[in-house]
Amino acid sequence: MLGQMMHLPLSIIEILRFSAQNHPKAEIVSVRTEGDVHRYTYPDAFKRVAQLASGLKKIGIEPGDRVATLAWNGYRHFELYYAIAGLGAICHTINPRLSSEQMSYITKHAEDKVLCVDLTFVPLIEVLKDQFAEGTIYILMTDRAHMPESKVDFLCYEELLEDEPNDFEWATLSEETAAGLCYTSGTTGNPKGALYSHRSTVLHALTLSVSLAKTVHEGAKILPVVPLFHVNAWGLPYACPLAGASLIFPGPALDGKSIFDLMDREQVSSAWGVPTVWLGLQGEIAVRGRNPEGFTSVIVGGSAVPRSMIEVFEKSGVMVCHAWGMTEMSPIGTHGILSAHHEETMSEEDKLDMKARQGRRAFGVDLKIVDEAGVIQPHDGKAIGELYVRGNTVINGYFRNDEATRTVIDSDGWFATGDVASIDAEGFLTIQDRAKDLIKSGGEWISSIDLENIVMGHPDVANCAVISIAHPKWDERPLLVIVPNGEARVSKDQVDKMLLKQVAKWQLPDAIEFVAQLPLTATGKVSKLTLRQNFKDYKLPDIV
Repeated sequence: MLGQMMHLPLSIIEILRFSAQNHPKAEIVSVRTEGDVHRYTYPDAFKRVAQLASGLKKIGIEPGDRVATLAWNGYRHFELYYAIAGLGAICHTINPRLSSEQMSYITKHAEDKVLCVDLTFVPLIEVLKDQFAEGTIYILMTDRAHMPESKVDFLCYEELLEDEPNDFEWATLSEETAAGLCYTSGTTGNPKGALYSHRSTVLHALTLSVSLAKTVHEGAKILPVVPLFHVNAWGLPYACPLAGASLIFPGPALDGKSIFDLMDREQVSSAWGVPTVWLGLQGEIAVRGRNPEGFTSVIVGGSAVPRSMIEVFEKSGVMVCHAWGMTEMSPIGTHGILSAHHEETMSEEDKLDMKARQGRRAFGVDLKIVDEAGVIQPHDGKAIGELYVRGNTVINGYFRNDEATRTVIDSDGWFATGDVASIDAEGFLTIQDRAKDLIKSGGEWISSIDLENIVMGHPDVANCAVISIAHPKWDERPLLVIVPNGEARVSKDQVDKMLLKQVAKWQLPDAIEFVAQLPLTATGKVSKLTLRQNFKDYKLPDIV
């Protein structure tokens, strides 16, 4: 027997309509590529989104068309998210840090009809134009006064909106309609596309608002340093309007000083981004001797967060939430908000240890770990296996890529993450490492993440990474690569003494190498693939 309830399809545009009606004072503040700051409210945004939808429809955008964006975090990019989806088309966000080959591949694979570009990327488009499909429509996200001379025939974004009505008859779409397309960074092989639906996106926004209600709430001011081109800025363009939180968009300036100044001026309450960004902010905080005004929480994801980073923030009064997820998961899968009983009963040191883990699953996301034979392992905090996930916000396959899909979806429909993990009895996830980053020494596994998190606690270490180096006797051994903090160089003996407090002697790195900086992936994570290539001919010292 079915319940007798109305069934209205979940729709992305309804998030913005709701926000315009219920949160009319919340703002979107944007540092623009034109050099100034723009601010308006959600009702203002809803009207401009209607104008944009009319303009896009006039240039031929139809349901199912892919409209690509190559842009920073700003209000025009936000408007495109909603107008494109509201038309039944698909917003394809492109990471500008991808190689030209990867960028060319994904635009052709997606069959983008339109490419919307921020001013910063005009030179890039001029170079790559011949690699894009013939007939692509180019829109420059600025006004007439800032339109540059270019060999690319750009339409002007603001002129597209000009004279269009500020209301629009939004079509009723199936909630399964595709709305967003985001490609993995493609560190191995070609990038793979995750195709999100209206249903999955709205459910993800609801999940985010519930799971992280301490930070995503009415009156909050949230800074997504995580880019809109990186898994939809972790869902914030949808969760913030839904909850009534203001969005503070940083534009292209993501260095520590620029982020500090923006947060201080706008009194940002919560900032979201990858660990490499927060290293820069913590450096600026140290220089100024204080936190930005109003700063109370930071959400960190994308890669493992060093315990030392968490400790610095927490001791200054900033709550840290370590989250985990993937492009294929929309992306939030877990969050590190502690339970009330943890806050009441744990020591501060134990809380830091807990926050360094990847947290508990968000509602709607199921987790399991399996051994090499595919046998499900217990959630006892001891058993380790490959992590699988499933849920309404998890893909069931890659866009137009059946071969890649077959390698990640098991017979029961679960998605294989490629992470090796354990889960304890209270549901807290600990990522031991990416399967490809584990170091197998003499038949035993060494976690590069564990070593990195400990070494990052040394004051003379600004950043570090551990990679495997081939060894004639032990198969693989760890090499520690360090970015020094200033002129001092931490010694191997100092590192060993630090590590031996928490790991076995056989897990110690065989050598240390110092570099000016670590290579990063297109999404701001340390690229261990590049590091391994850089050190592929490295000879470890003879150690018995």
